[in-house]
Amino acid sequence: MPPAPRRLGAGPCIGAVPLAARALTYGPAGITQPGNGAWSPPGGRRGYERTVRVGRGDPCWAQARAALLGWGVKTRSGFAVEPVPGSDPGVRDGADYWLVARVGPLRIREPARVVAVVDRPDRCGFAYGTLEGHPVSGEEAFVLHRDADGGVWLTLRSVTAPGQGPWRLAFPVVLVAQRWYRRRYARALAAG
Repeated sequence: MPPAPRRLGAGPCIGAVPLAARALTYGPAGITQPGNGAWSPPGGRRGYERTVRVGRGDPCWAQARAALLGWGVKTRSGFAVEPVPGSDPGVRDGADYWLVARVGPLRIREPARVVAVVDRPDRCGFAYGTLEGHPVSGEEAFVLHRDADGGVWLTLRSVTAPGQGPWRLAFPVVLVAQRWYRRRYARALAAG
């Protein structure tokens, strides 16, 4: 007799658990602090921060802002973003999404929840956290900001630890993929 599928408590298999019923795989939510200009990653996890220039001026800001809050950093980097049925496809605080990465013929569905949104005249962005079943445990933030000279910048932040179950064994490979995607994120909103 084949082994029983992995279960969460007494409930159904993880793949059948709706996103809204899944818990974050880390805490506390909001640790990437997208609303703050300065950030120090928490200890005990892999912290990452990089800022790149997107362009300059109000038209650049408006275009990059619209793309960012429409998941453009992810979709322009090769991901599909699937909101739960009946939800708005744009970034919304507290909303759940499937982030779908294609690796050759495979589709890796990553469950995520938006845990913070900032939308101010000089700073906008969001952070999403990983839900049970995600390849890693942690949070990722994409923050657009502009300086007094009109420069528009994108800051990437993340806090990462190994995922649960079989994903824990794949963590070294997942880290290679994460670095590859970060390079794509850094170019996703570039003007021109």
